[in-house]
Amino acid sequence: MGEIFSPGKLMLTSEYFAMDGALVLAVPTRLGQEFSFKEELDGKSLIFWEAYHQNRHWLKAVIDYKSWQIVETNIPASAKFILKTLKNVQLLSQTKFKSNYTYYLTTNLQFPADYGLGSSSTLMNNLAEWADIDPFYLNTISLGGSGYDIAVAKEKSAVLYQSKPEIKYEKVDFNPPFKNELIFIHLNQKQDSREGINLYRSKNKSQKLVDEFSDLTRKILLCRELENFSELMLIHEQKISNFIEIPAVKARFFADCPVFVKSLGAWGGDFVMSSKFDGFKDYFWGKDFNTILEWKDIIDL
Repeated sequence: MGEIFSPGKLMLTSEYFAMDGALVLAVPTRLGQEFSFKEELDGKSLIFWEAYHQNRHWLKAVIDYKSWQIVETNIPASAKFILKTLKNVQLLSQTKFKSNYTYYLTTNLQFPADYGLGSSSTLMNNLAEWADIDPFYLNTISLGGSGYDIAVAKEKSAVLYQSKPEIKYEKVDFNPPFKNELIFIHLNQKQDSREGINLYRSKNKSQKLVDEFSDLTRKILLCRELENFSELMLIHEQKISNFIEIPAVKARFFADCPVFVKSLGAWGGDFVMSSKFDGFKDYFWGKDFNTILEWKDIIDL
């Protein structure tokens, strides 16, 4: 028996360009995903999977891992994804799903699914830690993506992450003096990152542009003043907007906002980051964006 926890993440820099090796700054969130396990040697070779979302039960699956058949479930499509992922765990692990144990595995996602904080990456890291396998490889063969979210979940820390020419990352201390001036606003929708990724991949890009985002990330990490941080965020947004040919989130929703507004992760949903100004809560509430979180509410540093 045991329990594992992986934090969620927020991607502060290099969205999209992370896939081509741009340096990423990402931070862990207070909320994440819990994983508990119990193993019994009873000769049945079954997996009892129970998934909770904010402590509410939503998925049940019973899987025979000798035949890799779903014996019972309430949501077939989700159960198929779990089966595929656990089959990959078996492939990579030296011990899990190799004999006649029955496994009782339970997950609980602590944050709303539409927050975009990493429901999949936290699951991948929890399974990898439990099975003592490489979480990046499990994520690659199960889902894909640049892997920065796995690094945050694994290290439970802010990280500088680079996916190419090979995965490389380091834990960093990102604790800016102005952190209490930063706010995070949810856009009331979950963005399908695959759509944004496909759009990005359809466009030609230069190594020079990738390097420009890495340089911006380094400068942002070292910022000590909100004014400088804000300027760099505006530059970052405009570069992405120019490349993918989509108006930045500020132009789309917050044109009259007196401070910067920056997308975090795939454009079009999830959270954006901004900074406090007089009447900021009334401003965002007036546009029907009612989830406004401060640094201390969401970031785990």
